Amino acid sequence: MNRYCITRMKGKILSFLLDENGHALEIHGDTEQGSVLGNICIGKVQRVAKNIRAAFVEIAPGQPCYLPLDDLKNPVYTRKGPSPAIQQGDELVVQVSRDAIKTKAPALTTRISLSGVYTAVDFGHPGAGVSRKLPDKERERLKALGEGMLLKVRDELGEFGCPGIVLRTNSGSVPEAAVEEELFSLTAKLKTLLTGAVHRTCFSCLYRTPPGWLNRLLSLHASETERIVVEDAGLYQQAMDFLGEYSESLKERLVHYQDDLLPMHKLYSLERELEEALAERIWMKSGAYLVVQPTEALTVIDVNTGKYEKGKEKEEAVLKINLEAARETARQMRLRNLSGIVIVDFINMGQESSRRKVLEELRECLAMDPLQAHVVDMTKLELVELTRKKTEPPLAQQLL
Repeated sequence: MNRYCITRMKGKILSFLLDENGHALEIHGDTEQGSVLGNICIGKVQRVAKNIRAAFVEIAPGQPCYLPLDDLKNPVYTRKGPSPAIQQGDELVVQVSRDAIKTKAPALTTRISLSGVYTAVDFGHPGAGVSRKLPDKERERLKALGEGMLLKVRDELGEFGCPGIVLRTNSGSVPEAAVEEELFSLTAKLKTLLTGAVHRTCFSCLYRTPPGWLNRLLSLHASETERIVVEDAGLYQQAMDFLGEYSESLKERLVHYQDDLLPMHKLYSLERELEEALAERIWMKSGAYLVVQPTEALTVIDVNTGKYEKGKEKEEAVLKINLEAARETARQMRLRNLSGIVIVDFINMGQESSRRKVLEELRECLAMDPLQAHVVDMTKLELVELTRKKTEPPLAQQLL
C-alpha cells in the first residue's frame, strides 16, 4: 500500500507518493499561489499564426498562451468578429492544458473538461472511456454503465459540442450510484459555467483549479493508498475540507502528523528521496547505472555497465542490464516528471530477440504511468525514442 506525504520543505509544498518500501514513485513541488494548469478562462486572441497552425491568446493582461488550432474544436465564443474562422480580437472560453515549461508559454485548449475522483467530463474525449488499470471484467461492466450515462451527459451539453466521459480507476471501488451522482454533478457544473460565460468579461476566470498538491489527491487510488499524511496544520485542514467535498473514502485515510522531535521528512527520509530524484547518476542493484541529462529539446538517458560483474555470456549480461535499465527508466520518468522526448542509449545488443525483450519491458512499465507515455522505436544505433505527455514542469524546475 502506498503513502502520500505532504509537507513544507525548501520553501515549497512538497508531495511524495511512497511505495510500500518507502521509495518515492512521484515527487511534486508547489508554490503557495499554485499554477494556472486546468484553469478555465475567457481569453482574447492577440494574433493567429497560420504557418504554425496556432493562435496566441491572452488569459490575463500580459499573459500570452499558445493555442494549437488542432485543439480548436467547437469553441465557445463570448465575442466574435465577422469571420467564421478564429481571428485577432475574438474572445473565447479556453482551458490551460499545459503549464509554462522553461521558455515555453502555457498551452490552451477549447476542449474543456472537469474531473472528479471517479469520473471526468471531457470535450476532448470521444465516447465513454474506462481506466486501463482496472481488470477486463470490471472495465466491461463500467463501459456499459458509462455508455448509458453518456447519453444523458450529451443531452445536457449537446449545444456546446459532443462531450465524452471517463470513468477513472476509483470508479471500480464504489457503488454505481456514487459514480452517477458525481458525473451528473460535474455535468451540471460545466453546463452552468459554459452557459454563463457569455455574460462574463474578457479575462474572467470561470473555474480555478485547486492547488496542485490538493488536486493530485483526486488521482490517488483508494484501494492502493494506505494513508495520506500531512504535517502542516493549515495544509491538513485544507485537505480535510477538500476531501470532504470529493471523497469520503480518501478522507478516512487522512492523518495529521504531529511530532516536533521527529519531523516527517526525517521519519520517511524525504530529503534522501528528493536528493536521489535530482541526482544525475542513478545506481541500480546490478551495479550498472543510468546518467540522466536534460537538455532544452529533450532528455537523454545513458545506460552504463558500471560495477556490474559480467558473466560468461556477454549477450545474457547485456540483456540483464538493459532490462533493469528499462524498468528504472520508466520509474525515473515518472519520479522526475520527465516529459516530451526522451532518448535512451542502451548497451548494444547482438540479438534481435534481446532488443524485442527490452522494448516490450519498456512498454509494460510505461503502461503503468498515470500520464500517457509511449515507446516510439529503436534506431539502428539502438537509441530508443520515448515520449511522455507534458502537463507540468520537470521536478528540477518545480523546485527553483
